[in-house]
Amino acid sequence: MTQEELDALMESTTEFEDNAEEEHNNEEIQENIGYKPDPKEGWPLPPPNKEHKVVHQLDDVTRDSEERATEIMEKLEIINNFFIDSEGLCDELKKNLNKNIDIFSKLNAKFPNVESFSQALNSNQNAIDKISNIVENLQSGQDEVMMIMDVMQYQDIHRQKIERVINVMRSLSRYMNSLFEGKIDDQKRVSSAVHIQGDSTTDVVSNDDIEALIATLGKK
Repeated sequence: MTQEELDALMESTTEFEDNAEEEHNNEEIQENIGYKPDPKEGWPLPPPNKEHKVVHQLDDVTRDSEERATEIMEKLEIINNFFIDSEGLCDELKKNLNKNIDIFSKLNAKFPNVESFSQALNSNQNAIDKISNIVENLQSGQDEVMMIMDVMQYQDIHRQKIERVINVMRSLSRYMNSLFEGKIDDQKRVSSAVHIQGDSTTDVVSNDDIEALIATLGKK
């Protein structure tokens, strides 16, 4: 199926969207009608109830994914603002330390024998070096935050892909329901024979099969 054919299919099924809620209610009522898992299978298909419906689960995944992604992006933005504010404070400290260095440099030059002036000058210079390292770490942290935000953008793209798959599945479902729609309600149809003349097998569900099926489902 080409992209054009898929788009045409999705557009042709929009007329059934108004009946989506009614269809959902009918599905809830008749979700187990006609379902008969094979007790001989190691893992029989689960009944088509709410907790096993694929689209329901995909909808939950995309909703939760979008909510968590939004929360993470907000937290990352807050962290990035902390980095920016901290870098600004470091710049202010560097200005004050540079003033101290200027003052103690002049004092040390004028009074070289005063040890306290020399020690204060060295202390302020060491503080300047440490603040420079702190600023570099803050800038590295901002870079990491931006990289995480880029990764989160890819996560959002994956969520959109899942949503597209959901839309395609629902469009196909509505199309198939429309294609096989009958004029007679299934519950009002004359029941068909399980075996007719010419069948090579006459397997029917026995009481043992039913008990085995119940036991198998009870282990899930």
